[in-house]
Amino acid sequence: MLVPFSTLPQDSRVWVYQSNREFTNVEVTQISEKIESFMATWKRHGDDLRASYIVKYNQFIILAIDESFNSVSGCSIDSSVHFINELEKEFGVDLMNKMNTAFKVGSTINIVSLFDFQNFVKEEKISPETIVFNNMIQSKMDFETKWEVPAKESWHKRYFGTVIS
Repeated sequence: MLVPFSTLPQDSRVWVYQSNREFTNVEVTQISEKIESFMATWKRHGDDLRASYIVKYNQFIILAIDESFNSVSGCSIDSSVHFINELEKEFGVDLMNKMNTAFKVGSTINIVSLFDFQNFVKEEKISPETIVFNNMIQSKMDFETKWEVPAKESWHKRYFGTVIS
């Protein structure tokens, strides 16, 4: 069952899917309709899941489940991955590539390969203060507090060597 994201408890489980390109506003509307339709029928062994989503910056799809209502199962996770794969095909995007890294310069979101990210660090085009997206977060609380952070506060800090100012 679909519920507003704001009503989910802080320990709700989240998954972040990062697109390799920005969605158009029309695509965001279409994607939102498809997510809502999927969530209306998303189940765990026949039991409802209390779920929600957000599309952020027209580039990130965040799915969330309140596991205090019903915990997610392997089958329900598989069905969400299958759904995300369908979105990839339909909209011609890559949502599953964990080797793409996102960072912000001003209000612009940049998606680069991990290799390019490392090179940008070496070339000092990216600093420990650069805002990055930590898509490894696992809870709603982490999404709200640790998802969009300076690189020095995320797993990205490993690329800055031992000294971070």
